[in-house]
Amino acid sequence: MAKTPDNPEKAMNPAEARDAAMPSEPQPQPQPRPQVKVDDTRALTCYANFCRVTGTPEELIIDYGLNTQPIGVPTESITISERIVLNYYTAKRLLAALQMSVQRHEAAFGVLETDIQKRVQPSARRQAPLPMQ
Repeated sequence: MAKTPDNPEKAMNPAEARDAAMPSEPQPQPQPRPQVKVDDTRALTCYANFCRVTGTPEELIIDYGLNTQPIGVPTESITISERIVLNYYTAKRLLAALQMSVQRHEAAFGVLETDIQKRVQPSARRQAPLPMQ
C-alpha cells in the first residue's frame, strides 16, 4: 500500500493513492457569451418624440411619430412614421434593455423628468431681476 505524503506511516487504500497521484482537474472556465452579428447597413433612422403603444393578446404595436406641438394637447394630427410589431417575449426583452440603458444614463447625468411641465418653465414663472436701489 502507498504511504501518505504527510504521514509516511499511514497507509492509503488504492483509490486514495490513485486520487493523490492524479493532479486535480482544472475548473471549467465560463464560456464567453456569444456575440450576435448585426448588419445595420440598410437600417432606416428616424427621430420620434411621440409613441403610442397598443396591442392584442399576441403582440404589441408601437407607433412612432413626430409631434410638432410637444407642449399641451396637439391641435394637428400626429403623423406616424414607423410602426413596430413585437411579440410579448421580445417586448419584455426590449423593456429590460431600455430600463438598463435609462438607469445607466441617469446614473451618469441625473434623473430624467418626463413631465414636461416640470422641465419647462414659462417666462411668467421665471424669477424677475431684483429692482435697482
